Amino acid sequence: MDRVLVEVDGMLRTLSRRGASAARPSPAEGHAEAQLSDRERKHVAGLMRVNHTGEVCAQALYQGQALTAKTAGTRSEMQEAAQEEIDHLVWCEERLDELGARPSALNPIFYGASLAMGAAAGLVGDRVSLGFVHATEERVASHLRSHLKALPDTDRKSQLILQKMLEDEERHGENALNAGGKELPRQVKTAMSQVAKLMTGSTYWI
Repeated sequence: MDRVLVEVDGMLRTLSRRGASAARPSPAEGHAEAQLSDRERKHVAGLMRVNHTGEVCAQALYQGQALTAKTAGTRSEMQEAAQEEIDHLVWCEERLDELGARPSALNPIFYGASLAMGAAAGLVGDRVSLGFVHATEERVASHLRSHLKALPDTDRKSQLILQKMLEDEERHGENALNAGGKELPRQVKTAMSQVAKLMTGSTYWI
């Protein structure tokens, strides 16, 4: 019951604006705001909204996996990664505020779906759960790279945030494999990519 209450608290903090606090300062802190056109500002806001929803999903995945993890070691691995994902969540939300934009209205839906997937992966077994983390982080890293290329050259603040997120996500994926994660079949990874496209395609606008 204690674990359930902790995860419920984590859910409320994830979905409530200003409900979470970062342990690390934003990489964009102290950097000047770029002069962006209205079109560029809307585009950057769309990208950051996608990344913010990605972090909401990451929190849900880790919370679901921690809830059903078979061993304390795996649970600790999930919780440690989740803390860094909270930093990403807060950084993205702060950047959205600076751009005069709001997080996606679809966040509760994607949170619920991700929580269920994380819990299901944990129930299958810790090796599969860790493998799911690795496969997820592969996809997150891929879209972060594409977003870095899509950002205006002058938007240093967003670039710094996404670059640090990319470094963290790649490390999370490697840690999951090193902790005993199992490589998931190509078909599963393909399905995950299709779900990711649905999320990114919708939250850019909504």
